[in-house]
Amino acid sequence: MTLEIGTAEGELGLRERKRIATRRAIQLAALELASERGFDHVTVDEISHAANVSPRTFFNYFPSKESAIIGELPELPDEASIERFIEAGPAEPILDGMGTLLIAAIETGDLDGDLGGSPDGENAASAKELHALRRALLKGNPELFAQRMASMHKFEDALSAVVQRRLAHDDPELAADEEGLHQQARLVTYVAFAGMRHAWSCWADHGGVEPLADRLRTSFAQLQALGGQLN
Repeated sequence: MTLEIGTAEGELGLRERKRIATRRAIQLAALELASERGFDHVTVDEISHAANVSPRTFFNYFPSKESAIIGELPELPDEASIERFIEAGPAEPILDGMGTLLIAAIETGDLDGDLGGSPDGENAASAKELHALRRALLKGNPELFAQRMASMHKFEDALSAVVQRRLAHDDPELAADEEGLHQQARLVTYVAFAGMRHAWSCWADHGGVEPLADRLRTSFAQLQALGGQLN
């Protein structure tokens, strides 16, 4: 029975690795073609052909060519993770909770992390190429950069709403002050986003060769240490 369970887990891991590899192949094909021809001169059919998948498979992973080029952005984790964050209470420093929540968001999603956990060889080279191509394309196509920023602001608003629930849970007096609650939640969210942007920048600068979640843990530890120095 143990062998059967282990085999099932191994097969699930293999399926997940194949799914991530397919997603990355589509992104790389989209970025390479757009870099060579210009974004407006590339079609989904051409991207699919270059990635060796059908257009139907392409749309199973991305709703449009823009989304394949822009790349994945974090989404809120499952409701259980959100509830744990809200109910942790004042005993947990809120930035500690935010770090854990953002890590859960990254690990739940399909961001450009490591493929299978290894920073070596082909996976690292692929991640590095993806980041270099994406940076150049976003820099040269303001409309794509604007779409990415709009998606990020949407995530920021969703995260701020969760922080607001946590603050209201921790401090009933603050909960009664709607404007004060809103402003404090925005401040906490902005600080957390600074930590996330730092992690993202360091991760991309090093070619995305380490899991993004690990880099985020490091950045939030540095943020906490900095906060201690400022007290």
